[in-house]
This record gives sequence, structure tokens and C-alpha cells, in this order.
Amino acid sequence: MNTKADIILEDLSEPLTFPVDAYVSREYAEAEGGKLWARVWQHAGRVEDIPEVGDYITYEIANDSILIVRAAPDTIRAYHNVCPHRGRRLVSTPKGGNGARGNATKQSFFCGFHGWSFDLQGSNTHILNKDDWKGTLTHERTCLAEVKVDTWGGWIWVNMDPDCISLREYLEPAAGILDPFRFEDMRYRFRQWTVFDCNWKVALEAFMEPYHVAATHPQLTKYGDFYAWSKVQGLHGNDGYDAPDHQDEGSAATTTVHRTGKGADARVMMGEMQREFWETVGASTTQVLVDAALRLVDELPEGTPADEVHRHWLASCKADYAAMGVEWPQISDEQMATAGLAWHVFPNMGILQGPTFALCYRTRPYGTDPDKCIYEAYAIERYPQGQEPKTEWTHADATEEHWRKVIAQDFSNMEMVQLGLKSRGFRGNLPNPYQERKVTNLHRNLAQYMGIGAPRALD
Repeated sequence: MNTKADIILEDLSEPLTFPVDAYVSREYAEAEGGKLWARVWQHAGRVEDIPEVGDYITYEIANDSILIVRAAPDTIRAYHNVCPHRGRRLVSTPKGGNGARGNATKQSFFCGFHGWSFDLQGSNTHILNKDDWKGTLTHERTCLAEVKVDTWGGWIWVNMDPDCISLREYLEPAAGILDPFRFEDMRYRFRQWTVFDCNWKVALEAFMEPYHVAATHPQLTKYGDFYAWSKVQGLHGNDGYDAPDHQDEGSAATTTVHRTGKGADARVMMGEMQREFWETVGASTTQVLVDAALRLVDELPEGTPADEVHRHWLASCKADYAAMGVEWPQISDEQMATAGLAWHVFPNMGILQGPTFALCYRTRPYGTDPDKCIYEAYAIERYPQGQEPKTEWTHADATEEHWRKVIAQDFSNMEMVQLGLKSRGFRGNLPNPYQERKVTNLHRNLAQYMGIGAPRALD
């Protein structure tokens, strides 16, 4: 028989609270470097970022910089971005930015301080006046310090802990549930980043649950009830819109972002919803899906039930993609329902997925400042071979002028939350025990890594 404490430990279904140290404490932010970021798998980019041998990107996290390079046609390697001689970064990185990228000309990295050089395998290839060290400069002392690296879903993942578990083990059960979406076959459609005056967790949590939709995105409520389930998935978590009886998952039509739960004519509402998502989010759908939705009024009779509208629309989308030469992944209705609407991948990644797209977020600390973070959003999509758009990371001020309406609406909460968390009148977080378990699970897992601030039961 489970005790109340056991239930809290398993699924976080009881009302809980947790303190604010994780958001506002300078000491906590500084400790994250060694206790959290040095021990977890983090997605650092996508495989498409480094298509050619010698292509590299850097990943900046707290005080660490990681150099990721395609060392051979089928090999990706990662190193600490530091010369073992006197500690200069090999690749200069913009302060507060989202990393550097380029190609190692002549397939080597050169330290601009004293000219030490390194090949793509991390081995030292040149030391000026090496004999001065009297034979003490071994390979182990002069090679680049290696970082664990692996791929899943088309993303490149790194882990600074040499004794870490495998990426696959770390990502389960998320990886197994999301494998059918075949993210590795998608490519960037857009990618933007900015800097916020809030903690990285505040920015991440702004996108982790649909409980905020009614207040933050009221224009979307005309399409349905955004009441949502939220589940613990080990280190990770997912959510989805409830079936009409609020009995969890239901079908793909009732749990995904594509559903239409309101309106007299589901055909019209589906078309309007897809168009609005495209115009005000710039993601969570595609132009192909929008066009198919707008045809529904011509292809189905008035009064067609919503679930039939949804099935017809998905079949049309699949046929439209096939005509373009794009294979629709084999995802069953059950798999779609289980995957739900969106995922949090611990510690700092968000994925809002569909059969042909994904909208993704990543937040990172700005150095060790608890009141600043780097926020990145990007969309990936399926394209016919060779028709992928050329994209680059673009810095954009956090305004509706530079971001789509819905994302900008989310931005409006972040700085205000950071300020409120510092108020003497704030008594501690009160996350919704049904709809915001992803948030509570984030803090439970943070507490296990950091050793402080675990969620506790409300009296």
C-alpha cells in the first residue's frame, strides 16, 4: 500500500510547493556549473549544423565552452574549448551569444596565443620549442580534453561527465515514445535567440504547460478547452490536452495541438486554427497543413463531426506530402496520443512535436547570473530532398516586432515572474498538481542533482 509520500515520489499528483532558490540565488547559479551542467546530457546543436568534415560549432553553458566538430564523414567529436598550454579558448565565442561556428581550415585548430595546434581528433600537432619541456609533454598532457558526444533525433548531445550513462538510457522513456516522429529527417525552418532578464528556468517554464493559455493567449481559447494532463516521464515529462471526459490521453484528435473542440463547424474551425497558428506562432504547423485545413469546407459536408474532420484532414496532409516526395512517418493514433502535445527533456529543452514539424526551445544560463538567460526557439520541418531552406541563428529583441505574436505573449511573463520571485510577500510556488507536473518534476530532479530545494507536500 502506497503512503502519501510514496505517491508524491512516483507521480507528483499531490499538491506540492518548492522554494525560490533555484531561480534567484547567486550561490545556486554558480553551483549549477559543477552539480548540474557538468553531469547531464544536453542538446548542443543539430547534425545539419556541421555537414562537412572540419565544420564546427561551440556550445556555451555557464562557464564552459564545448567545441563540437565533424572529424570524419561519419564521426562527430567534442572537446573542451580550451588550449592545454595556458588556458586560452581555441575558438573565440561571443559573450552572451549562442556560440560560434565555422570550418577548421586545413583540418586543424590553432591557438592564437602561442600557436599550439590540434587536429580534428584532438591530438596536438605543433608546439613551438617543444624540447624546452625536456620530454614531459606527453600526448595526455597536450591533447584536447574530450567530451562525451552522441546523437538522437538529429540533435547533437554532449555530456562533460566521463562516467555518464549512455545518451539513450538518459533520454528514456522520452526517446522511445518520440522515435516514431523521426526528427532526424527534419531540417531547420527558422532559428532565433535573445537574452532575457530572468533565470533560465523561468524562461523554460513559460512554455512547459498549457495551463497559462487562457490568460496569456486568450485569442486561442475560441478553438477549444486547453485543460491538459501533465505526466512524469523519469527525468523528463510530457503533456497533452485531455479527452472530453478529462480522463487523460484519449485519441490523437483530442490530445494534440491540432484538435478543434469548439465552434459549430469543425471544418471552418480547423482551417481558422491552422491559419492562426501559422501566422501568430510561425510553427506548430506547416504551410502544407494549413492549405489542407483550408480545403476542408470544400471536401466535407457541413455538420461533419470533429473527429472525422481531423481524420480526413490528416489523410489529406499525408497525401499532399506524398505528392511532394516527402514520406509521412508511420505514427499510429495510439502513439500520437501517448506522445501528447509537448515534452520537457531535462534539464533545458522543450519539444512541441507533430508528424511533419517540431517547435523547440532551449534556455541556458547567462554565465552564472541568476537574473539572465539565453533563450532560443527554432522550428524544424520535413522538406523534399534538396529543398531545405538555408538558415542561420538570428538575434532578435524580445518584442512582437521580431517574434510572432504567441511567442511574444509568453515573453511578457518572464521578467515579471523573476521580479515576483524576489518579493518578500511570495510564499513559494503552488504548481497545479494535475496540469503542471512537468514543472514540479523539473524541480524534483534539480533537487536530486543540486542537493537542495526539493518539492514538499503542502500542509
